[in-house]
Amino acid sequence: MVLSQAQPESKTLTVNGRTGAAQVMQVDHHLYVDVEVLARIVNGSLSFRTNQISLTLPCLGAIDATPPPEPTSAAGHIGLSQNFMIAGIETISEMREWASAMEYAIENSYTVTESWAANNRASAEKSLTLARAAAVTESDRNALQLLTNEFEMVRNWSDKLVQAARNLDMAKYSTSPKTLRNEALSQKIIQCGRFLGTMLGSAEFKDDPSCH
Repeated sequence: MVLSQAQPESKTLTVNGRTGAAQVMQVDHHLYVDVEVLARIVNGSLSFRTNQISLTLPCLGAIDATPPPEPTSAAGHIGLSQNFMIAGIETISEMREWASAMEYAIENSYTVTESWAANNRASAEKSLTLARAAAVTESDRNALQLLTNEFEMVRNWSDKLVQAARNLDMAKYSTSPKTLRNEALSQKIIQCGRFLGTMLGSAEFKDDPSCH
């Protein structure tokens, strides 16, 4: 309940000289940051196995302390602009919150309605609008298309679940906690989200089939 009431803020996080944008949340005077974002900033790796999460960080001497070059906002720059990267990471965070809230509600047999889903959708859509406004380079605009594709996939997935709840067709998701996550669309959303986080952190546009 406390976590759900805390409001994350977009911050610039520096770890051993490596800098990146991160969503930081403060609860009871403690700061929390997305472990995937932390791994990306320090070039670490993250793996999942049942109830275990493994975070591997490079040794301190292996972390490049050289600050990244200053980004330029010129329209001809081939990389991603800093403002777009921050807005893009915020959009990914909002979409992850949206999808996670839907998954948690369904797997715990809570009522899922269109109005409830719409609140999460509106937050993600607002962040996507800000990312659209921040896109100034060609790479920004290409990355924006992938962000938009991810948003549409999450929206279609959310609409599908709301419709299933309306039709009282949720029993298949209560049989196993992995049923919902293992669906093809769920897996595609997860894979695209992880790719987008890595791509935005690299400051260079890349493409991936999971986002199409």
